[in-house]
Amino acid sequence: MTTTSINLGYVAASSLVALITSIVTTRAWIRVAHERGLVGKDMNKPERPQVAEAGGVWPMIAGSFGVMALIALYRYLSGVYYYIAETFALVALLLLSALLGFLDDLLGWKKGLPRWQRIVFMAPISLPLVVIKAGVSRIALPVIGVVNLGLLYPLVAVPVGILGAANAFNMIAGYNGLEATMAILLSVSIAAFSAIKGLYLVEALSVIMALAVLGFLVYNWYSAKVFPGNTFTYGFGAYYAALVILGNMEKAGIAFFTLYFVEFLLFIRGLLNGVYKENFAKVLPDGTLVEPYDKIYSLTHLAIRVQRKLRGKATEPGVVVFIALLQCIISLLVILVYAVR
Repeated sequence: MTTTSINLGYVAASSLVALITSIVTTRAWIRVAHERGLVGKDMNKPERPQVAEAGGVWPMIAGSFGVMALIALYRYLSGVYYYIAETFALVALLLLSALLGFLDDLLGWKKGLPRWQRIVFMAPISLPLVVIKAGVSRIALPVIGVVNLGLLYPLVAVPVGILGAANAFNMIAGYNGLEATMAILLSVSIAAFSAIKGLYLVEALSVIMALAVLGFLVYNWYSAKVFPGNTFTYGFGAYYAALVILGNMEKAGIAFFTLYFVEFLLFIRGLLNGVYKENFAKVLPDGTLVEPYDKIYSLTHLAIRVQRKLRGKATEPGVVVFIALLQCIISLLVILVYAVR
């Protein structure tokens, strides 16, 4: 999917809509969540402060507003429909996935929907992309190469991709600012790749989401005043997969997601050792962190161990910065290998 050009002013204005909406609504939600008792403990702090839950619904809504603002600007100022089917399908997918996550958040941590129900309910969320037959059936995959899936692409590969990304994005989580930072880096990675390849629609949609998440990160960074919850992880994971599908960039999209495959392997390692791991650390009275297990079962555990070896102590922001640096290295390598050649 390519276009000859894109109106950068429209993209900037739409991104600003997403940013401002995210900041305003998240700030208001923090107050409402505390008033209604929708709060949870911040597990990586010695005092375990109460923090507003389920705040991730607002950057997802802000992102959808930003996308619709882009459509409106093209329609009212340029008199054209700018990829109307693709953009509205994306908005529908984003809101549906965020709604499922929000319901899970309302039911409570570890009290939400059973895993099998999440999978069952998440599967139909890909329908907005399925019904418009989004993407291209001929795809390039790492190691395997180019494969033509035919009708299996929209009917099988698209739902599997949406389901997989929405659930996998939840795996690297549990630290102030971690999920939001990773979402911004992945969005920027897709935007940069798309800009180089001339995939201007995907570039615009990535930038809009990055700004929506940035508005949320203002309140989610250490010490967090609001948690993202499954609303955020389901919503962004599904959105990310949709961008990859719309841009026909499966090889790069999977490669950008490398850390989540590593996290899955570490999770399996834990199961083989009889450990159903938690990402949270052991917190010392001074607020520094130590690994919760003898072995490494998560990238967050690795980040703590590396910090302790290099600095003598580990902190929560340090965990986020370490994983963010890994993502930056991966993203740069992927762009150099797949885009700049």
